[in-house]
Amino acid sequence: MKVTPTVDARTRRWRAALFLFMLAIGVSMASWVARTPGVRDALDVSTGAMGLVLFGLSIGSMAGVLVSGGLVRRHGGRPVIALGAGLIVAGLLGVAGGAALEVSGGVFGGLALFGAGMGLAEVAFNIEGAAVERTVGRPVLPVLHGCFSLGTVVGALLGMGLTAVRFPVGWHLAAVAVAVASAAVWTVRAVPPGTGREAADSGDGERAASGGWRAQVEVWRDRRLVLIGLIVLAMAFAEGSANDWLPLLMVDGHGTSATAGSLTFLLFAVAMTTGRFTGGPLLVRYGPAAVVRASAVVAAAGVALVVFSSSALLAGAAVVLWGLGASLGFPVTVSAAGEGAGARDASARVAAVSTAGYAAFLVGPPSLGFLADHVGLRSAMIVVLVLLAGAALITGALPRPAASPMEEVPASHSDLV
Repeated sequence: MKVTPTVDARTRRWRAALFLFMLAIGVSMASWVARTPGVRDALDVSTGAMGLVLFGLSIGSMAGVLVSGGLVRRHGGRPVIALGAGLIVAGLLGVAGGAALEVSGGVFGGLALFGAGMGLAEVAFNIEGAAVERTVGRPVLPVLHGCFSLGTVVGALLGMGLTAVRFPVGWHLAAVAVAVASAAVWTVRAVPPGTGREAADSGDGERAASGGWRAQVEVWRDRRLVLIGLIVLAMAFAEGSANDWLPLLMVDGHGTSATAGSLTFLLFAVAMTTGRFTGGPLLVRYGPAAVVRASAVVAAAGVALVVFSSSALLAGAAVVLWGLGASLGFPVTVSAAGEGAGARDASARVAAVSTAGYAAFLVGPPSLGFLADHVGLRSAMIVVLVLLAGAALITGALPRPAASPMEEVPASHSDLV
């Protein structure tokens, strides 16, 4: 059995910094999601028009995602995280101002900045998290994403409470922006310089100068990585669809109140958090392939109940299955993408798969708004169901237990947190 590496104080601080800022990002995302019915009402727009507003988030996110991997390979993760944090704060303030002034363009622009910051920071965070995993020799990415989910629980609770008391959306999001800025300052100081800058450090000037684009394209020649990318695309789409539409899905699709819609999203966030914080032992015992296959099936069952059940109560309870099933898909597939590769290639592979995942997470779900204008939000979610079923069929591309280096390492809860 492999000896568990000793985790020094610097690595602990590095890991804690990543956990803290992912928590802050989760709070900010859920704060926005929980207040989407209020923003929609303030802007007085249709579901399809709200989808257009949400495309601000998608456009900004894809811009951030597409350049993040190359920037990390050229400059390292820390400056990319710093830039992303600044854009997230600016975006939240923009959304707050747009909502307060009831200007759709202001909300769109704020979401574009917020999305760009998310795309930059989160791809960099996955590269940082994978590097921490290699350093400590045990799963870190599920817990890292669990911190994001925990943040969504906090944000959803806050949003639900403030919605119930009719607290202004603008002031709510402005306060969240201040909290994110505070977390970002400590995080950037704690993250070591140079992570992910392997191409420059190795003297490969041509690859460094290209910003890593050639490396990120070349890795897709691996058929196994393509299948992993398709899995993360489906699982991230399932998660992103809930993040973007779940409150409105319950309000418009099942006739609940806005507060009940926020409560449903809270249940989803709690389920996501539980799955990510408790998934480590399952990964060690059964391996990524079995865990992600079961996750896709469970998530599909939850989505099916939400779509086809005529009971709002049953549909609300089913989001627990949706959240548990979607919880491990993204972090496990991203971690699997970097396994068995050298540090430089692992960064390129993680960046490539993260890009595919965030494309599905951020760009795909808003398009459901246009479909919903014709068939309704409940029926539009059948797209999520089909993608989850497809993902369950190709999980053989993920490592088996015997092939996973994590299996050789005892992973106690205290080691993970």
